[in-house]
Amino acid sequence: MKRNLAVVFGGKSVEHDVSIITGLQLMDNADPGKYNVVPVYISREGKWFTGPRLRDVKFMRNFDPKDKTVKEVYISPAAGAHRLMEAAGGRFSGPKEVCRIDVAIPAMHGMHGEDGTLQGLFELANIPYSSPGVLGSAVGMDKIVMKAVFRGCGLPVLDDVHFSRSEWKAGREKVVARVEAALEYPVFVKPANLGSSIGIGKAADRDALIGAVEVALHYDRRVLVETGVQDIMEINCSCLGFDDDVRASVCEQPVNWEEFLTFEDKYLRAGKSAGMKSMERRIPAPIDDSLRDEIQGLAVKVFQTLDCKGVVRIDFIVDKAAGRTYVNEINTIPGSFSYYLWEAAGVPFAELVERLDAIACRAHAEKNLNSYAFDSGVLKKMTNGAKTGK
Repeated sequence: MKRNLAVVFGGKSVEHDVSIITGLQLMDNADPGKYNVVPVYISREGKWFTGPRLRDVKFMRNFDPKDKTVKEVYISPAAGAHRLMEAAGGRFSGPKEVCRIDVAIPAMHGMHGEDGTLQGLFELANIPYSSPGVLGSAVGMDKIVMKAVFRGCGLPVLDDVHFSRSEWKAGREKVVARVEAALEYPVFVKPANLGSSIGIGKAADRDALIGAVEVALHYDRRVLVETGVQDIMEINCSCLGFDDDVRASVCEQPVNWEEFLTFEDKYLRAGKSAGMKSMERRIPAPIDDSLRDEIQGLAVKVFQTLDCKGVVRIDFIVDKAAGRTYVNEINTIPGSFSYYLWEAAGVPFAELVERLDAIACRAHAEKNLNSYAFDSGVLKKMTNGAKTGK
């Protein structure tokens, strides 16, 4: 029997369009003999829709919520319901069930989807889902917290300074002085909670630093300033699995890393429909075996540190002059699901979808082995108006 595979994409995020690309790619590669693909699109305003036309890229370019082939929906948070419901039910009948969800694959990028919020809904509803959980997703989204966790776990990361919008407004000169005391130019300035290189700037002096911070604060209230590496090479590696069964992919090197990859570099050079594969890449990366082994080992450690599941991509920075490797960031739902790295490892996209399904179900079964009931007896001891403490 076919399984109902809900693919959730879009969202209230500056990476909304990239998420659409990722979602469409996965839906197009899911085996129609094994899955009933259920597109679940979240609009920029945060409304949820389903319908067959949501799989049409032409329709998505000019999405019309009033189109009769789409309907507004929501996922019931009731544990075990696994139901996709119409948002507007009949006058007397109430909301109608659209379908049961057997497994969900979030194809979300950025806030309100990749950051643990959507994962929290799936946890409440007890729906199997393929991405990292609430904690790993939240940590992976916040670059400041992510680096603190990595540093605390002994993973190599670049030096940085971080601050809030309120600190910047209260004393810009003090913040700049703190950055310059801790780091040498050039530096990279990043919003704490964004991906796809949106809002990121490189600063070679004080004026450029101030300008880059102003841009970053437009996208987030917290900013990370990170030391720059002069003789840089970027290497990316994906991981796939759950718990103790984790596999690292081949490594890749984006060849147009000169300053840094902008949003346009990543997604628009060869047209939006090509997704992350549109970038010029070297796969496998032309690096020696010892560096490859080091990066793959670090990638698995990052994956397990954040208790990830599904497919992720970890980006590394190699300081060629110093011969040192640093963990740059983790993408808990990578663009295009990094399928091109797994194809290079002999895993076709259709098989990758099946593995994500299997991983989601394995993690869901593990979760349901936990006990969530404990009779403390405290309610039996209470009387009307009684107070109790912990």
